[in-house]
Amino acid sequence: MTSIEVSREVPRPDPWHFVALLGGNFALALGPWFVRLADSGPVSAGFWRLFLPLPVLAMLALRPGRSAHRTTPALGAWLLVALAGVLFALDLASWHIGIAYTRLANASLFGNSGSLILMVWGLSAARRLPRPAELAAIAAAVGGAAILLGRSLEIDRATLMGDLFCILAGVFYFFYILLLQGARGQFESWGLLFTSTLASAPVMLGIAIWLGEPVWPHVWWPLIALALCSQVIGQGLIVFALRHFSALIIGVVLLTQPAVSILLGWLAFGETMGVLDALGMALIAAALLLGRLSEAAGR
Repeated sequence: MTSIEVSREVPRPDPWHFVALLGGNFALALGPWFVRLADSGPVSAGFWRLFLPLPVLAMLALRPGRSAHRTTPALGAWLLVALAGVLFALDLASWHIGIAYTRLANASLFGNSGSLILMVWGLSAARRLPRPAELAAIAAAVGGAAILLGRSLEIDRATLMGDLFCILAGVFYFFYILLLQGARGQFESWGLLFTSTLASAPVMLGIAIWLGEPVWPHVWWPLIALALCSQVIGQGLIVFALRHFSALIIGVVLLTQPAVSILLGWLAFGETMGVLDALGMALIAAALLLGRLSEAAGR
């Protein structure tokens, strides 16, 4: 998951920008694997994902040479980012709970459902009829979700609950993005990421304690790897590369996340995929891609 928007002007990329975009998505796709390996509880793992990189994010936000033209954000902008951080914590908590119960590929696909909700919201806000690509994206998303949820119910009710938690995460992510829109112009990218992460971390800790999860781990490396891969390397590479690509290219590369998750689920946890599973995943992946295509066409 990433919260940085694509700018309307797309500078010409070089090969390293594409490598960074691909590498950032690959790093983010490793996140659910590390959540599964952590012995601290899934929500507690989310807390460590946010807390451990805070010093690095602070240095990046306060680095010399950052834009000196921005004024100090207004109080309303700070409040919006703080509330967005709370919603991101709810998003991450729901997603990490879902990861513990469903297949890694389902978690990656449903965890990105917020982008489709944003597309539907955009249509409603614009008060216009959807384009053919947008209708196709919505139909594919509904069909794919129905197939995967039905398959999860066949496997285990716990798997279905995992899927629903991941979908809930997408809903929280939608509201998180909406709140960030109001403050986006007053914060530099790294400053925005640091501030929202700072607001999210204590909420994640509170949820973990409320759920009775073990917070302090016995084995640290999965949490350190989660923090570095998801919050520093993954987000960092995407921040570096995102403004150089159109929405179409980003949408295509986004589909590497569930592909990596399918491979990890098979290799590390023996998760198998039948024909119906593949069809449901393909439909949701197509919905994500069609949504990005429609976004590019509307620019």
